[in-house]
Amino acid sequence: MGVSGTGKTTVGMLLADALGLPWRDGDDLHPPHNIAKMVAGEPLTDADRGPWLRAVGRWLGQRPAGGVIACSALRRPYRDLLRTAVPGVRFVHLHGDRDLLAERMGRRHGHFMPVTLLDSQLSLLEPLAADEEGREFDVADSPTELVAQIMSWLDA
Repeated sequence: MGVSGTGKTTVGMLLADALGLPWRDGDDLHPPHNIAKMVAGEPLTDADRGPWLRAVGRWLGQRPAGGVIACSALRRPYRDLLRTAVPGVRFVHLHGDRDLLAERMGRRHGHFMPVTLLDSQLSLLEPLAADEEGREFDVADSPTELVAQIMSWLDA
């Protein structure tokens, strides 16, 4: 989980490979309406996110042995919806400095999420609460280092 530019896709693919679990980029589950809004620079509303989050939950729920999916899950209610679909789900919260994230987003080509929406995501972000199963990881570290840290946490 995390805002755009944190490396959810890169880290998620590496983590899924390390765990031997199926991988999915949650962005692929967005309805066309959501993608059109983001391309136009319009932030999504909770109503926009509902169908997408349900699709993410369905994908995870269809994998009883587990799976890794990249999903922003910015707010507690969004994560609660995922927990309802998949009790015991654990969240890896990738976070980093705003300037680093903006720079990363600026280097991406072919992604529908413009840098102009980063601040709206950051303002919406609710970090994991103490009672949520998950942990924060700083994306200043390399993807390989992050996966090693995540694997260590999962094994603990």
